[in-house]
Parts: sequence; structure tokens; C-alpha cells
Amino acid sequence: MFPVPDGDTGTNLALTVRAIGDHLRGNGGRSVSEVAHEAAEGAVLGARGNVGMMLSHFLLGFADSVHERTRISTADFGAALGAGVERLYTSLENPVEGTILTVMRDTATVARESSADDFVPLVAEVVEEARVSLARTPEQLAVLKKAGVVDAGAKGFVSMLEGVLMFVEGVTAAVDTEAPSTTDVSAVALTEYPEAEEQYQFCTEALARGNTLPTQLEAREVLREMGDSLIVIRSSDVLKVHIHTDEPERVFDYMRSVGDLVTHKAEDMQVQHDTIGASGGHIQLARRPVTIVTDSACDLSEEVIRAHGIHVIPMSLVEGEKTWRDGVDLTATEFHDRLRTDKTLPTTSQPAPAEFLQTFRAAAEEGESVIGVFVGSTLSGTLRAAEVAADRIEDASIRVVDSLGATLLQGLMTLKAAELGELGWAADEICDELDRIRKQSGVVFTVSTFERLIASGRVGRGKALLGRFLGLKPILGMTPDGAVAPFGKAFGDKRARPELLRVVRNQVPKGTEKVRFGIVQVGVPEIVPEITAALKAEYGDHIDVLSAPATPVIATHTGIGAWGVSWLVED
Repeated sequence: MFPVPDGDTGTNLALTVRAIGDHLRGNGGRSVSEVAHEAAEGAVLGARGNVGMMLSHFLLGFADSVHERTRISTADFGAALGAGVERLYTSLENPVEGTILTVMRDTATVARESSADDFVPLVAEVVEEARVSLARTPEQLAVLKKAGVVDAGAKGFVSMLEGVLMFVEGVTAAVDTEAPSTTDVSAVALTEYPEAEEQYQFCTEALARGNTLPTQLEAREVLREMGDSLIVIRSSDVLKVHIHTDEPERVFDYMRSVGDLVTHKAEDMQVQHDTIGASGGHIQLARRPVTIVTDSACDLSEEVIRAHGIHVIPMSLVEGEKTWRDGVDLTATEFHDRLRTDKTLPTTSQPAPAEFLQTFRAAAEEGESVIGVFVGSTLSGTLRAAEVAADRIEDASIRVVDSLGATLLQGLMTLKAAELGELGWAADEICDELDRIRKQSGVVFTVSTFERLIASGRVGRGKALLGRFLGLKPILGMTPDGAVAPFGKAFGDKRARPELLRVVRNQVPKGTEKVRFGIVQVGVPEIVPEITAALKAEYGDHIDVLSAPATPVIATHTGIGAWGVSWLVED
């Protein structure tokens, strides 16, 4: 409900917490300091909306309080909660009571004042106070009282604490607590959009990385005149901002000027609210018109996926009787290390049917329509499997798009679909736009070795032997109809770089004004800064250049040392 009745606060908190869980899943740390800092980092990278940013500040303050501590007492825990609240209050331009902020403060106060020397009774006290504090919030915020609901972010924080209590008490099944009323979507639908209070159109977020980023205070000083609801996080080499503004591009330009802009988005808050109004409040979590699904061949970074709430279905790698989920059980960098040494490598496989059904159903809970953008049908049977799964889900509107590509060409199309959905485009309009854009976009790549191309059947052994003998480096790419074709060749790795960029220059229509690029590599991350600089010199510093290590299902076909450039022309 706060700061606008857009209905997405609960979803944003859930997605932020999911990001923390995913980030911690592979962590084996045994000290409270290590785990707390990893949780905070996961929150920063996955923070969505006002509430996600607020939770991130809270966890950063908690982590700083327990720095270098292996174990903590109940008193230490209460102090750490207080430190989290203090950091959160100082980060806000205009702290508003009746929100998650209030519940966090009240629970921290109880924890600090508790005489409990065991965590089970302490957590029970904290949860009881959190429930009482939540029940009081409508009296502290008029918009909540008018709608007859509690703030979704505050309610979500209480649910998190209840989960902690279940854990320390050894409860493994869900329980029906006597918590105050949950946020009612129908109440949001019936609430008028508060144009008098909310002066700006776009809920805008951006994340930049760099070694010379401004301080949190410096960034706030620049950004505060661009809008309101401003929250800034500066942690290590990351700067992340959330702001309501009418000029998202001004925010993005500032972030580009201080570091490498990794991800950015701008959601139309009026569209969010209208979507729930159109649903009559009957669709739970209907916070956006469109939800996007893709597969792991897209090579989008975790930051981009989290920022836009994109659902990713992992492809499979199979070796004998063992199966890995691409990007889940085996990361890109781990697989690149295997490429350097292993003589036998796994084969690739499309996701299992159950993966499609599960992901489509989850995506349908978050949006009125679902669009799936998948690896090209000329490369994999994934698209057909997605179509079959979509047909089996009768109570959801699902459209499937053939990217006619892979890696960051597919990724850039997926990202574009998410951005258009956030601006309120209808699903059919988005699909038509993707088809139009694909005809003028593409991807080219070169390889350092022919072994994996031979194994995949993309290159015949005779041609590979000749190329190896002559020192040829092929420039391969995908045509507008999704076919893999030669685009050029060069003698040696050094000459392959300018030749590939020459091909890109010839493929991008002259006079193009709106274009973005992606750079993918297999074990050669040093190529990224050089190619990024060359692209920006050619097309301007304002362009977006995504980069990623190639996911295992791509890398296994290209081999170590391969790299490529994708482009998406939006004119």
C-alpha cells in the first residue's frame, strides 16, 4: 500500500528474500559474520522496490554490527538488530511510520531490552512484538486505515520472523498464526491512485559497479532533485539506487557517469495500479501486466534477472547417468575451468517438461500474461517443449517467442520484453515488437579451438583441420532466420578482434540511434574491457553493454577462448 497502492510491495519483498536465499544456497560459512555479510550482499544484488532496498540497508547494518564475529549472544543479536534499524533510518530521506520501518524498530527495541539468554524465548518475544506492532500500523498511516489493511512490507517482515521462530522451535510444517489481516488485493484495487501524494510516474532502479563510485551521501545529493522516495545503497564496489521520477534516463545517465551501469529499469506505477484495478482484485499478486520467462542459454547476469523478476528455466547437462542443471548445479566459471582440462565433457539437453510447467505456473501467479523468450528453434528443441507445456496450462495466458538466437542476443530480447512489460505494453504488442527487432539484430562469435565445434557437429573435421593448419579463426554468427553461418575469417587471435568488430559494424545499420550490445566470453574475461571500449568509441558512451561468461550449454559447443558480440537494434 505504501507509498502508492500499486500492489507490488509484497511481491518485491518476496523476490528480494528469494534472491537472498539463492545467494546463500551455496555458502558453507560457519561464522555469523560471514553468513550475515553474504545475506546482505544477496539482498543488495536482488533488492526490488522500496521495501527490498530497506531490507538491504537493515541487513547491511546487522552485518556491520557482527563483523568478524564467529558466534553471538542474545544481547549481541539485539544490538545487531538495533544497528540494522539505525542504518535504515539514516538512509531514508523521509522516514514514514506505519511501514516495515516501524515494525523493524519495535522488534529491535524488544530484542535489546530482553533478559532472555536463550534464542528460542528471545525470538518468541520478538515475533509477539512484531505482530502487535503490525496491528498498530493502520493507526500510524492514513492510507492503510482508509483501505482497512496493513502495509505489505511490514506484514512480510513479520512473516520472515515467524519463519525464524518456526526454525528455532523445530517446526517444519506451516502454521496458522493469529496475525493481523493480510494485505487484501481487492482493497488495493478499490483504492484510488494518490496523484496528490505521488507526483512521479516511474519507479526507477539502477545498479552500477566500479572502484571509484561516489559515497552514499554524494549520490543522494545529486539524485534527490530528480524525484522522491529516494534510497541509495553503497556497498563495496556496488552503488544501487531506487527513486520515483519522471526522468529515468537522467538517473541512468548519472549512474553511467560514475561506474559501469550493470542493470536498470523503470516501471510505470500508474500501470501497476490500473492492472490490479482491471483484475477486480481477484488475482493475487497481479502486480504487473506481463511476466517474462526464458532459459539459461540467455546468459543474462544475476543482477539483470533479479532486477526485472525474470524466471529462468535451467537447461541440462548430461554425462553418463549424472545430470546438472545449467547455472544452478554448475556455474559458468566452474565449467570454463573444466573446459581447460577435461577431455570428455557433458552433452546438452533441453529442460525437463516439469521445469516448464512449474516455471510457467509460478510466472502466471505474478502477472496477467506470461511471455517466454527461448533459445532459437534452429539450435534446440527447447522452444517446442515450451509450446507443449504452455498448451497444457489452461488457466494462464502464455505466449512463446522464438529468439532465433542464443546467448546475449536471446538475453537482450528477454530484457527488452521485460522492459516493455514494465512500461505497460500488452503481451501481443511485446511479441510483435520482439519479432520486428530480431530482424535487425544479431550475434557473431569466434573460437580459439575447433574441438568443441567438431563434437557438436557445427564444423566438419576436414574444414577444422584445414583451419587449424592455416591458423584461421572463423567469424560465425546467426542470420535473421536463426541459421548459423560464416560472417568472416581472420588469421590468428589478434586479427580476429578487429575483424569481428568490422563485421558488427557492417551488420548494425548505419545511422542507428538506439542500439545495445552484449559481450560473451568463455574463459577470457580480459576481452570484455577492450571490446566494451571499442563499442563505446564507435557508438557513444551512452550505450548499454552487457557482459557475461557463457553459460555451460553454450560454452560446451564453442570451447575455451571463444567470445562474441550481440547487438539489439531498437530503432
